[in-house]
Amino acid sequence: MKHSQSDNKTSEASSENKRPERPRTLPRPLYGSVDQHPNIVRTRPHHHRWAQLSYAIQGHLQVWTPKAHFIALPHRAVWIPARAQHQVRQSPQAVIRSLYLDSDALGLDWPDFRVLAVSSLLHELIREFALLPSAYEESGADGRLAHVLVDQLAKAPEVGLVLPWPTDPRLGTICRQLQNDPAADMDLKTLSTQLGVSTRTLTRIFQRQTGLGFRLWRQRARLVHALPLLERGDRITDVALACGYDSLSSFIATFREYTGSTPGIFAVHAGAGSVQALTSACSPSTW
Repeated sequence: MKHSQSDNKTSEASSENKRPERPRTLPRPLYGSVDQHPNIVRTRPHHHRWAQLSYAIQGHLQVWTPKAHFIALPHRAVWIPARAQHQVRQSPQAVIRSLYLDSDALGLDWPDFRVLAVSSLLHELIREFALLPSAYEESGADGRLAHVLVDQLAKAPEVGLVLPWPTDPRLGTICRQLQNDPAADMDLKTLSTQLGVSTRTLTRIFQRQTGLGFRLWRQRARLVHALPLLERGDRITDVALACGYDSLSSFIATFREYTGSTPGIFAVHAGAGSVQALTSACSPSTW
């Protein structure tokens, strides 16, 4: 299954001219798609009639829902349930491969969004399967490949790379402020005064709505903000400052804790588009 990067680009580019990305009916219970939109960084809110696995073989992607943001680095994929409203945000250089699935027929009964770890084997299976003809022979080698892919997907471990989003409009305002300006020096006391509630009340509501304390939520939001900056090649010191860190060592330690990689390693491999290198450099971890 292994090919050179030049072979991959040639075969994958040619496949984009051969098959539709999202058919109106699934030709098979498992359908692979080359979803490559180089000029689109963020899609509009939408949903699919089938379950979807969205996976960036290069770059990273985020799936936004009304309740949470799901972040997938190159060795992770996001499971999107059928008919679930969502938006996809991807880094400019992202190369996306998607699977569309009849989850009932395949026995993958996952009703909620989730982030899955993608092993080297599963990565290759997804990449190869996305290049198959839409009406592949189910009783032949392609059908057997589909069965192996589903088996590997079914046992892929879930990793909780999630930034929960509150439904309370007051907290939503706070979270948008922190997301737009992660370096802003806002503490709970300032925010509680802004909203006209006590610090204790704000803390309690935030914990109930997101499952996280305020500081931990802000820490995750800052790291999410750092990913595209590192991918485009910004200096690590500048990224740390842009994300509200006064100490470079603190930023590096926090980034490593959440991703299993240092910002420098992530930036080098993300810029090179090396999934294999990122897979070994970034170990799956739970947020």
